[in-house]
Amino acid sequence: MLDFFAIFSKGGIVLWCFQGVGVTESFTGPVNALIRSVILQERSGNNSYTHNALTLKYKLDNEFELVFVVGYQKILMLTYVDKFIDDIQLHFRDRYKNVLEQRGDLKLLLNNFDFKDDFTRLLHKAEESSKSRGPVSMKPFAESQKSQKTVKSMIETKGGDKGKEPSGKGKKGGKKEAPAPEPVGVDAQKGGAAAATVKAAENGSQNLTQEEIVAMNREKFFGKKLRANKEKTSKSPKPQKPKGKQKRTWDNGGSSTKELDYSNSNGNSSHDASGPSGDAPADVMGVHQLDPMKGDLRPVDVSSEEDDDDDDEEEDVTAVADKNTKKGGIGGMFGMLKGLVGSKNLTRKDMEPVLEKMRDHLIAKNVAADIASQLCDSVAKKLEGKVMSTFTTVATTVKQALQDSLVQILQPKRRVDVLRDVLEARAQHRPFVITFCGVNGVGKSTNLAKISFWLIENGFTVLIAACDTFRAGAVEQLRTHQRRLNSLHPPDENSGRSMVQLYEKGYGKDAAGIAMEAIAYARNQGFDVVLVDTAGRMQDNAPLMTALAKLITVNLPDLVLFVGEALVGNEAVDQLVKFNQALADHSTSNKPHLIDGIVLTKFDTIDDKVGAAISMTYITGQPIVFVGTGQTYNDLRSLNAKAVVSTLMKA
Repeated sequence: MLDFFAIFSKGGIVLWCFQGVGVTESFTGPVNALIRSVILQERSGNNSYTHNALTLKYKLDNEFELVFVVGYQKILMLTYVDKFIDDIQLHFRDRYKNVLEQRGDLKLLLNNFDFKDDFTRLLHKAEESSKSRGPVSMKPFAESQKSQKTVKSMIETKGGDKGKEPSGKGKKGGKKEAPAPEPVGVDAQKGGAAAATVKAAENGSQNLTQEEIVAMNREKFFGKKLRANKEKTSKSPKPQKPKGKQKRTWDNGGSSTKELDYSNSNGNSSHDASGPSGDAPADVMGVHQLDPMKGDLRPVDVSSEEDDDDDDEEEDVTAVADKNTKKGGIGGMFGMLKGLVGSKNLTRKDMEPVLEKMRDHLIAKNVAADIASQLCDSVAKKLEGKVMSTFTTVATTVKQALQDSLVQILQPKRRVDVLRDVLEARAQHRPFVITFCGVNGVGKSTNLAKISFWLIENGFTVLIAACDTFRAGAVEQLRTHQRRLNSLHPPDENSGRSMVQLYEKGYGKDAAGIAMEAIAYARNQGFDVVLVDTAGRMQDNAPLMTALAKLITVNLPDLVLFVGEALVGNEAVDQLVKFNQALADHSTSNKPHLIDGIVLTKFDTIDDKVGAAISMTYITGQPIVFVGTGQTYNDLRSLNAKAVVSTLMKA
């Protein structure tokens, strides 16, 4: 019932393969899709992958850099596949371990080994074991744990504990002890007294009362605390940097005392478009000193601390060394090497504590919880079984692997070069169409204006299609942006036409029809780019999602950009998944046009909590094309993957 089974190296060498009876289609296509979409994109947290009508299960062998893949029809529910692929991996390793260690996978391939008999035997054994395993019956209530509880154990006492007296005899020095299995009574009290005697004997104070022991422990505790405080104050204090978000310096926005309210400005008015003397350009949105934006966008500048974490790590290592030395002399020094991996295979148990801390760290930095868990699982599968060098800590190895995975995720599978694509569309005598979509209030219209400014800075003419026919003031907002952008750039010398024009038909009209008319108008008038502004809609609003899918299906835009906030965490995953699903469900085409890229807005408001970029890119596999970093027209950047990951990993 298996379509194929393949064993290949991560270098691309197929060592052995099997194809089922009657299977004519080659397994090359599904395996190549698995490599491109999962293994190379660091998405191996889940060991299952679906390609067309096939389900692919895979297992990585990191010690010998091998991949085991099995494929079968996804309509089949084969429960034995996971155990079967584990058995194949173990058997293959045990049989050819010496050859792989001495000669490598290429030599193994040249030996023309025969693995078919072993494979058939293990497959038959797995199928028979799944048949012999009967259906799991439900456990009766009499055998459940709930039936074993007594009425007394479920009675709540005044102290809030169940099944215990509120006398507090089970507490010593503020620590709770495990409840005794005997019923509460004289025997339990005797057992508590015996436990107290044993505890006192361990502390070397058999003749002291309980109150005297508590007082002695308090003196020891406060004495240690005072000594620790003295040691801290004796050291030279490290200069503390102010926490939280710093006051922003406006590099291109004029002086700090200048008023930022330009609501009375009007780009078409000669009075508003000039200064007091009538010959200075208008100060519109603080853009009279804007830097030119010709060419590719500058990468986003992520705010980071000037001091590296190396000093803190060195201090932590020194503190651990001192602590271990005080505890046990020479023996304590070996405790410092406890976290090191000395030329052995790394196991999941070794990595689990570090992965747990990394998962919590990612969630604290605004990465969605499910995405953080999948990333850590992917790193664990990537490292499990690898042989580490002698003086390498588990924490350093896991952190470096996670950092590499995050950079790989943010690096797009394909680069979206808008300027190049616009030039190609111009050569074909047609406009390049970009559609913006997203939920309410994320900044679609504002960032559309920023992208318009960038395009006209590079010499392209832009037509804005006002397809938000629901929100009051949406058309007026775009008209205001159009006037201000035209006040910054004179009309085209050849045609005398404004660089930015607005195509609008008012409110309450069909958005798909307006977009179609705007694209036809742009083609006839020779515009280079059409930017389609759509209404904000929640991802669970079925009628509006149907209208968006219709707009994209009818007009076939070149680029569909999802506009999302950098402030959201788990919500970003839900938005993107449902937007993509709605576009697929409501499309009438066999190959629906889904989201091509992401515009990440309000990036200047999140400090170092940049996890939304990871969540959005991971869930869609599409690149972040633009990053909004402020409130002026030139506050538009491209994503710097390494800078974002460095900020994300910083404690």
